[in-house]
Amino acid sequence: MVVYRFILLLLVAGVTPALAQPGSGNGTGAGNGAGAPTGQALVDRALANELSAAEDQSHPMRYQLRKTSPRLTTTKEIMETKDGEVARLMAAGGQPLSPAAEANEEARLNALRADPAKQQRRKQSEDADAGRALKVLRALPSAFIYQDAGPGEEPAGKVEKFTFRPNPKFEPLDLETQVLPAMTGEIWIDPVHARVVRLEGHLQQDVNFGWGILGRLNKGGWIAIEQAEVGEGQWRTVRFQMQMSGRVVFKARVFDTTEEQTRYAPVPAGMGYQTAIGMLLAGR
Repeated sequence: MVVYRFILLLLVAGVTPALAQPGSGNGTGAGNGAGAPTGQALVDRALANELSAAEDQSHPMRYQLRKTSPRLTTTKEIMETKDGEVARLMAAGGQPLSPAAEANEEARLNALRADPAKQQRRKQSEDADAGRALKVLRALPSAFIYQDAGPGEEPAGKVEKFTFRPNPKFEPLDLETQVLPAMTGEIWIDPVHARVVRLEGHLQQDVNFGWGILGRLNKGGWIAIEQAEVGEGQWRTVRFQMQMSGRVVFKARVFDTTEEQTRYAPVPAGMGYQTAIGMLLAGR
């Protein structure tokens, strides 16, 4: 879900060490276009649908994630389970794994399969990240002023474009929402399904977390995310780009990343992580 992922990645860039992939749902506003909302009502409906999707974990999927940075390009097969995500590295540097690297990856997955406590800790970290991101998602309707920028065209069809800028009446109440008053951007919404299909955000000023002690995001950073319907009414992120710099505690960080998510397919609800590992190892 695009807005959820946008928020979570901002938090990761600023102050958190781990990234969780969100679940997604149909959204409460999907329809056939009859009586579709417009203007601010469309923004409100779309953000409500994104919140509903972020809270819905009943539609797990598997997909391929290709991540590119100046340092490395990797491709992973990822499966969502009731116990959290599991992933198998498929390629690195644009090439399939060597026999030695393949053996190491299989050994890693087998060790994880035999250590439920480790996977439980990973799931707890994912859940903590999700909780932080949901705080920000719930603040979005009041954090920004949205202005209709007219219709547009995306590969999937017609969209409505909106710009957003900080709402001067909004006051962050916690660490997670401190980034919002520094952001402006644009949001594209599918008016038929009332779902966000693209979001771009730009930092207009430096953002300090915990009075600068925990970290900082530097002015000028930007993030762009695209989302699409990937089957069975599910909407997921299909492309993500981020260019940001800052500091986490006392370490300078540069985030220059492109991610592409493809080959989405549903997996059985309630599947455990050990079953998913078995499927990944078997190539199924």
